[in-house]
Amino acid sequence: MLHEPSAVIGTDNAAEKKAKLGVILFFVYTIIYAGFVVIGLTKPELMGLELISGQNIAIIYGFGLIVLAIVMGFIYNYFCTKMENKLNKN
Repeated sequence: MLHEPSAVIGTDNAAEKKAKLGVILFFVYTIIYAGFVVIGLTKPELMGLELISGQNIAIIYGFGLIVLAIVMGFIYNYFCTKMENKLNKN
C-alpha cells in the first residue's frame, strides 16, 4: 500500500526570502547570546548582581534568551507565512 503526500508540494517561490530572514534572525540571536557569554567570561561578578525582584542578571538574561527565541520563532512564522501567501499564489 502506497501512501500519497497529504498536501501537494510544489515550488516554493518564497524559499530564498525565508532563508534570508532565518539567517538574519540567527545572527541577531547569536550576537545577543554572545553578549551573555562575554559577560560570563569577562565579568562573572556582574552575573550575580540582583536586578529585578531579587533575581540576578544571569537568571534574567537566561530566561530572556529563552523568551527571545520563542518570540523570534513567532516572528519568523508570521513573516514566512506572509511571504508564502504573497509569492506562491497560483
